[in-house]
Amino acid sequence: MNNCLPTTNGSAKGNGLISLEEIATPRHTQKRARSAKVMLLFPPNWTPTMPHLALPTLTAYLRQEGVDVIQRDLNVEVFDTLLRRDAVLAAVDLLYQRFGSQQSRPQRGPSPPPDQIQWALRNGPMLAEEVEQAVAVMRSEAFFDGSIGLSAFQTVVNALEVISLPFFPSYLNLQTYVANGPVDSSRFLLHAVQDEQHNMFIEVFRRILLPDVIREQPDVVGISIPSMAQMLPGMTAAYLIKAAGLKCHVSIGGPHISMLREELPKAPQMFRLIDSAVVFDGEVPLLQLAEAVADRRTLAHIPNLVYRDGDAIRVNARKEPEKITNLPLPDFSGLPLDRYLAPRLALPLLTARGCYFGKCAFCNVGYGEAESFSQLRAQNLAEQMLALHEKYGVKHIFFSDEAVTPRNLRDLSKILEATGTPVTWGGCVRFERVISGDLLNAMYRGGCRMILFGLESASAAIIEQMIKGTQLDDMSRILRQSSEAGIWNHTFFFFGFPGETINHAQETVNFLYAHKPYINSAAMGTFLMERYSPAHRYPETFGVKRIVEDPDKDLAIYFDYEVEAGMDERMADLVHDRFLETLPKKLYPQYYVSDVYRFLYANYLSEKQTALPPWLVPQNVVAR
Repeated sequence: MNNCLPTTNGSAKGNGLISLEEIATPRHTQKRARSAKVMLLFPPNWTPTMPHLALPTLTAYLRQEGVDVIQRDLNVEVFDTLLRRDAVLAAVDLLYQRFGSQQSRPQRGPSPPPDQIQWALRNGPMLAEEVEQAVAVMRSEAFFDGSIGLSAFQTVVNALEVISLPFFPSYLNLQTYVANGPVDSSRFLLHAVQDEQHNMFIEVFRRILLPDVIREQPDVVGISIPSMAQMLPGMTAAYLIKAAGLKCHVSIGGPHISMLREELPKAPQMFRLIDSAVVFDGEVPLLQLAEAVADRRTLAHIPNLVYRDGDAIRVNARKEPEKITNLPLPDFSGLPLDRYLAPRLALPLLTARGCYFGKCAFCNVGYGEAESFSQLRAQNLAEQMLALHEKYGVKHIFFSDEAVTPRNLRDLSKILEATGTPVTWGGCVRFERVISGDLLNAMYRGGCRMILFGLESASAAIIEQMIKGTQLDDMSRILRQSSEAGIWNHTFFFFGFPGETINHAQETVNFLYAHKPYINSAAMGTFLMERYSPAHRYPETFGVKRIVEDPDKDLAIYFDYEVEAGMDERMADLVHDRFLETLPKKLYPQYYVSDVYRFLYANYLSEKQTALPPWLVPQNVVAR
């Protein structure tokens, strides 16, 4: 699934789309009464280890067109605000007021377990004294010292638990935010944005966001929502801006919003919180929206826009997907690059938009539209990497693509090796037959330090059912050869694709253990029936008997389902949990929490010429 906003997924011209030349008011010929100002917001929660590409991509485009842009990574700002001594102590006091005293006023909803409350009240003051030093360690090379890094990581994790408890059962951690209700329900969202008992972001945004919006007076506030976990925080920011009576136009966008493009017009109540939504790629629409709002012109001809027009919700035609070659280098200026919770600066970059394969049955990369793909040539990509290195001093680039093409892997590696490899990189790669041992060695010499492979399943029958397009022999060879090249191997896999049996799942487990010397980390899960994936659009083709839609979840992107044969959802969860229980414990699990930590750890070990640790081998045992 796409990691980067804005997306460029869309169908071809002639399917309800409009091309750039058909837009009624071309951007280069408009005459603005004054320069437009846009404030871009990236809400929690996204793992706060490096910037997301959403805002820097939009910022670069808007700035080159003369728009005044303020970009705010509220995600990292929230963590930076909460992981402080005073914030932890304030959380302890609030927890005592709400749950710690017999005289506390009865609260609506469930209370935390008593032993959890007592733990937080007892340990909170100590954590408050330690948390700022722990954050400093996570932002330094000391994080790579296993025991020191683990202690700092545990302090941060525990501090976030204390901070979250007053808002129980909602909680925030480094990897996600879980609300106290279904964020795919418009009814819940409209209540939750005002619920100070459970929504921790209301008070934080009042302090760190609202004063700046009031001072800057932007024409448009754009809120990027790539994931479901960001839905309530993003809508909370929108609600607070509207509730304050500010005159700016509030628009939302991002992959999650693109997935809801057909549902939002059916939920007009959501437009009490926002004025519009931009679906699919957002550069041109956001530019025209800012200009139209600044000049008080109609929004009727702005492509990719869903907007409120009096009591009506209008849905404008879509434009052709923007090609990545038409976009400038992402602009990270103005983001707090020293505030991310990582020992070194890493920056994201795209080699392409879309997926060059684009057929996997479990993936909704095209969001139900004909997939569009465009990529940078390796020379342009290398120039962007070197420009980021020169401008920001970054030495580690993480490609956020669905999968880097073999051609770019080959050509980029040659170019970077010739320049002395001033930057290292990692990204997602498909198990393609053309990925040879020679290519993998060249990739390492050209700076590649981690590859993320979509293994998904190691059952030949399920791979075919998924339309994955990979072969077991290639998967086996590439894992071995990439490991021999010195590249950290990370794999994604899941259980429970429709039709998968226990025996099929066992084939995946057997494959993983057969290759345990060559796999350094993995992310596993269970199959999710996601809106617009082929499995969702054509369920009968994939052995799905019924997709269950909950009418109360009118903004759902994930669905329960029933299968014709094989494991159901409950059994897939059981297989997942049982496999998880068998995994060997890691001495320093903090390095496995996020892709960025794994990537930076792989770089550190490579620099120290230390062997990369196998995932399925206990760390006190040498892999054979």
